[in-house]
Amino acid sequence: MDAAKDANPSCKLHTRLRLWEFADRYIFEPTDGLADLYLSVSRASGSMSLVEELPPRSPSTNPKVQTVYGVIGVLKLAVGSYFFVITDRDCVGSYLGHAIFKVTGLKVLRCNDSLNTSSEQKKMESEISGLLDAAEKTMGLYFSHDINLTLNSQTLYDVDDEFKSRPLWRQAEPRFLWNSYLLEPLIENKLDQYLLPVIQGSFQNIQAEVGSEKVNVTLIARRCTERIGTRMWRRGADPEGYAANFVESEQIMQSKGYTASYVQVRGSMPFLWEQIVDLTYKPSFDVVRQEEAPSVLERHFKDLQKKYGAVLAVDLVNTQGGEGRLHEKYAKSIEPILSEDVRYVHFDFHRICGHVHFERLSQLYEQIEDYLKKHRYFLLNEKGEKIQEQVGTVRTNCIDCLDRTNVTQSMIGRRVLESQLQQIEVFGINDTITKYPAFDTSYKVLWANHGDAISIQYSGTPALKGDFVRYGERSAKGIFNDLQYSLARYYLNNFVDGTKQDAMDLLQGRYITSVSRDMAPPAKAGFVESYASARLAFALVSGAFIFMMMSLMHARHDARHLLLSLLWAGLCIGITHFVRSNGRVFTNRPRAHKSRP
Repeated sequence: MDAAKDANPSCKLHTRLRLWEFADRYIFEPTDGLADLYLSVSRASGSMSLVEELPPRSPSTNPKVQTVYGVIGVLKLAVGSYFFVITDRDCVGSYLGHAIFKVTGLKVLRCNDSLNTSSEQKKMESEISGLLDAAEKTMGLYFSHDINLTLNSQTLYDVDDEFKSRPLWRQAEPRFLWNSYLLEPLIENKLDQYLLPVIQGSFQNIQAEVGSEKVNVTLIARRCTERIGTRMWRRGADPEGYAANFVESEQIMQSKGYTASYVQVRGSMPFLWEQIVDLTYKPSFDVVRQEEAPSVLERHFKDLQKKYGAVLAVDLVNTQGGEGRLHEKYAKSIEPILSEDVRYVHFDFHRICGHVHFERLSQLYEQIEDYLKKHRYFLLNEKGEKIQEQVGTVRTNCIDCLDRTNVTQSMIGRRVLESQLQQIEVFGINDTITKYPAFDTSYKVLWANHGDAISIQYSGTPALKGDFVRYGERSAKGIFNDLQYSLARYYLNNFVDGTKQDAMDLLQGRYITSVSRDMAPPAKAGFVESYASARLAFALVSGAFIFMMMSLMHARHDARHLLLSLLWAGLCIGITHFVRSNGRVFTNRPRAHKSRP
């Protein structure tokens, strides 16, 4: 498939650079033969210029030298400039014939040697330094030096030659360009050969043999940056209609010279709602500015229609409790825009499938099968000619758009892939992937890893229910893993993700002054506030629950442990009630997001 020609030679990106760390400057020396000029960066001010040679070197200067694989961008702040460079990467496969790399090493180069060292300056620098440390740990970053990874296969095929001849950063889809803000200083300095577009998400592929044919399946996740964030700190949509945890998943199949692609998306329920962390296990859901829900939702779906065509919204949340209230608001708000091109299907995943009967998703497939067939998928023949195109997508959500969503999307992806393989006659008309055990196993792992990557970026842990996606059935080990991940999410959401959210906002240019949590502090400091801590409460709840589970397991064989298990159960309930009553005492104070220094 000739979906993207090589960029103009003058715009070819540097693939490998030698980084020299002199006392007064950083020098980037291209070692790929694409240019003779060096990029010089002042360590005092962060100013950039192209120079023809390295500074004089002597035993006394002794600069540090290392290989880097690209400059992700520059963060310019009042406390200095910070260059983000790729120190290590792994080749994870190819996208339409071009190598794709995953960032496995990220380093921040500080350029603030000339700034004063007042106490206020030091305080600000210390704060920013903590956020940059968190930023260096950003996971799931991918790039290519040769092809636009922000666009799906169908869009790449449809763009003209003039578009393909532009530098990669000018071809990029803004919403999926993770380092868009960081690239601005490089763009201002017209450093096209250093402007490396990066996405956040996932990129994985598998190869399988079906009879005498080889089948290659690639799965790509592209995370939208418009409302990027962590699980409890980014919910719902913003007033412009951009949804939290919005991810485009593209599944590409290649076999017998054919290339097929199917795109589906996930994203938080697209109206204004939030879930304020308060140390309870499941904080209440609050719909904000309820009267705006229909207009925000309409903006969101109009944007989806412009990009994907028709949209089928699959809502997997419960009909009872807090989730039920969100479901009611979603269903009511989407009613005015329902049409042939915007459909809404509700499927109460937990009520129908429970915790183990995920095969009942076939009931959902029966409801959406006609839509999938009508709106098709993208397909090219052996000559690279378009046979058909995808004219609609499925938008799936649960509360987090992680666990139930990934199980559902993997089912949809499987059914579409079977249709594609049947159409190009790799499969017989009634064949399914399960007929080929090795293929089936690899495909399950592909989607499980895809879900884990998306989940880790949003919640900090792998996806729940991953054992079903990975192995096709629920297991005791999988259920226990879900318990561990749930407890980890609880801790991360309450005590870690605030800083992580600040780091994300900083990198996206959205670190602004506001109180992000409208939470009244306790009126009076008492015994609880003086002697208890959030981590202690978390440890007590976790410990009580684990000991209760251990005691229950022993109780199956020894009746003497039954009383102990009941005592631990009572302790769990008591601590949970205590936390619900006093949780806001423990929770971090409202975070003050400072404007870009």
